[in-house]
Amino acid sequence: QVQVVESGGGLVQAGGSLRLSCAASGSIFDINHMGWYRQAPGKQRELVALITSGGGTNYADSVKGRFTISRDNAKNTVHLQMNRLKPEDTAVYYCNTQTVAGNYWGRGTQVTVSS
Repeated sequence: QVQVVESGGGLVQAGGSLRLSCAASGSIFDINHMGWYRQAPGKQRELVALITSGGGTNYADSVKGRFTISRDNAKNTVHLQMNRLKPEDTAVYYCNTQTVAGNYWGRGTQVTVSS
């Protein structure tokens, strides 16, 4: 069994910063991608940022230049540094861990950006 736990969400004013963290634990053998997705009320879940085991990254156009994803392969953790936050970044942010055995999701952490 694999557990994925997010932390670091909260309420911040527009222009502020937050750092999200995610830790994967349990029966993990080979993690491929780790990533962050978000879902705003009434909208579909969307990719925010993805990082491969080799460090390659992919970002949604809406967050490029503001968000930075990083990971520690030894600790099975992934982080999302979010700067210059906007009200439209408000959503529940989910961590995703893709392994050879399957795809695992955390329960999400709320990020609210006030204008």
